[in-house]
Amino acid sequence: MATSLGIAKTHCRLTPWDHSGLADWAREWRTWTLESTDDPVLTGRNAARASLVGALLFSKLVLKLPWTQVVFSLLFLYLGSGGWRFVRIFIKTIRRDVFGGMVLLKVKAKVRRYLRERRTVPILFASTVQRHPNKTALIFEGTDTHWTFRQLDDYSSSVANFLQARGLASGDVAALFMENRNEFVGLWLGMAKLGVEAALINTNLRRDALRHCLTTSRARALIFGSEMAPAVFEIHASLDPSISLFCSGPWEPSLVPASTEHLDPLLEDAPKHLPSCPDKGFTDKLFYIYTSGTTGLPKAAIVVHSRYYRMAALVYYGFRMRPDDIVYDCLPLYHSAGNIVGIGQCLLHGMTVVIRKKFSASRFWDDCIKYNCTIVQYIGELCRYLLNQPPREVENRHRVRMALGNGLRQSIWTEFSGRFNIPQVAEFYGATECNCSLGNFDSQVGACGFNSRILSFVYPIRLVRVNEDTMELIRGPNGVCLPCQPGEPGQLVGRIIQQDPLRRFDGYLNQGANNKKIAKDVFKKGDQAYLTGDVLVMDELGYLYFRDRTGDTFRWKGENVSTTEVEGTLSRLLDMADVAVYGVEVPGTEGRAGMAAVANPTGSCDLEHFAQLLEKELPLYARPIFLRLMPELHKTGTFKLQKTELRKEGFDPAVVKDPLFYLDARKGRYLPLDQEAYTRIQAGEEKL
Repeated sequence: MATSLGIAKTHCRLTPWDHSGLADWAREWRTWTLESTDDPVLTGRNAARASLVGALLFSKLVLKLPWTQVVFSLLFLYLGSGGWRFVRIFIKTIRRDVFGGMVLLKVKAKVRRYLRERRTVPILFASTVQRHPNKTALIFEGTDTHWTFRQLDDYSSSVANFLQARGLASGDVAALFMENRNEFVGLWLGMAKLGVEAALINTNLRRDALRHCLTTSRARALIFGSEMAPAVFEIHASLDPSISLFCSGPWEPSLVPASTEHLDPLLEDAPKHLPSCPDKGFTDKLFYIYTSGTTGLPKAAIVVHSRYYRMAALVYYGFRMRPDDIVYDCLPLYHSAGNIVGIGQCLLHGMTVVIRKKFSASRFWDDCIKYNCTIVQYIGELCRYLLNQPPREVENRHRVRMALGNGLRQSIWTEFSGRFNIPQVAEFYGATECNCSLGNFDSQVGACGFNSRILSFVYPIRLVRVNEDTMELIRGPNGVCLPCQPGEPGQLVGRIIQQDPLRRFDGYLNQGANNKKIAKDVFKKGDQAYLTGDVLVMDELGYLYFRDRTGDTFRWKGENVSTTEVEGTLSRLLDMADVAVYGVEVPGTEGRAGMAAVANPTGSCDLEHFAQLLEKELPLYARPIFLRLMPELHKTGTFKLQKTELRKEGFDPAVVKDPLFYLDARKGRYLPLDQEAYTRIQAGEEKL
């Protein structure tokens, strides 16, 4: 479909009676239809198109029929050969596609304008402050603290002036390691006003992973919440002595490293005026969000100002949000969902956002009622937790009209929206660094977005075939990736156009990590595309449904888990034993639970001590739920661990003859996984 635009241009060069030109155009058409793909299914369809062209030439050049008769003849031939399917698709999707196209054009026009005017997020925020300075911008549920837009502006300006007085300048990096609260937003926004790039650190990280994030970002300062002081204390001796440490929150000098300063009184004394504007443009760096991936330790994904705007704006216009909406944001602010999709509506569109430190299923609807929230943010697992709560009268007294997020399974979609009386489920797909975000603008049950079947070239994304065992891209004889047909699972890819802020790929701080996310010759020879690492399926109408994650990353408890990172930690704790980590499906849960196959030829392993070590080394979501002790692990000729069979066998003791164990969440230790325990897990009776 993408190349049909080029054909239309060719057709526009001809007059209706230019027979020689018509013949040339027909040859071009046949070349495209029969030679542009190595897919036999597509070739068959293209052959049908070629037959229509042949009928056109025969009717006009040989029979010399009038154009009206030619058109009606071709229409009957088209419908008779199955063209009615296209008509059906057109009728069912044209309204959706036009709306989506208008949203895309609107955002693209604004992006081009802001690019030309060198706007940044702080400049756009200044416009929001001017529109309604006294409107409530942020509410922190933990202390019921309300900040107006003017207060947020003043706080962030004091941050910028303070850091400037301490010697930080545009282009420097400062790390932010803090749980959710209003100050989190004010701190990174203040850094952005100075041109300092914030490294937003996942609060679950400890020791090696935390040290790695601080080291690779080359942060000159670390601002941490007092609740994170123990984690900072553990690693401070190994940090660069030149890094400045600042603590925000309740102050207890004995609990923080000796060189730490209390930030809060320093900011109170700092000037509140707007600092001089840094030399930054719309495509310059704003901050870094750390994401786990195939390289092992967390990678710093680059978020530029245009990406922050694009992600927030597409959601705002695509899901028909309103400036008077109030968003309930209980997702971590170190992730793009909480900080861009949620907080972005406050900074860019003037909406009020309620921030909660952590999600609470028992308090969720009480908070929504208390603060008159109209939009709630979710991840799929969160929705399941809410459904597991006993029914209460309070859950239907709210004003919520929209649930915004990703990962809501089709199996609980209708139950979730029905039980809690939520008219619109605004499901989207996207990653911090990806260039092919999707949106389910019309609440199609189970879908994470769509791509037009009739105008697919407008938004250059595609599902391409992959090898199910190796997840390698499957290419035709011409070296170009093969597109998937409706109903056929494939990896989602997005064409990279660096000159277009909507299509560019900003990548990671570590340039070596970028190579694994970029493929060449995907849509056509010579192009480049971003690899999402996710397998999706498209239906006949163009709706896309999430199927699975590929490669060395899987998702559990709302977090991406890097198997390489977990393997390295487990191997170190087990005296460098061979370890293979992979995700396995557990009925009734979102994502995949971690499972580790460990080479244990002696059969002796102190699992109680091992579980205690894991609590110190890995965040909760990254700890393996299941263990499989094996005499040895099979490897490829290049010493890569073979995981395909391990994944297929899973954790069923009837299939796996090796000793199996599962992590008892209540006892915090590994217990033998026998048939009885397996049955309880399958029935959802064991808390994982």
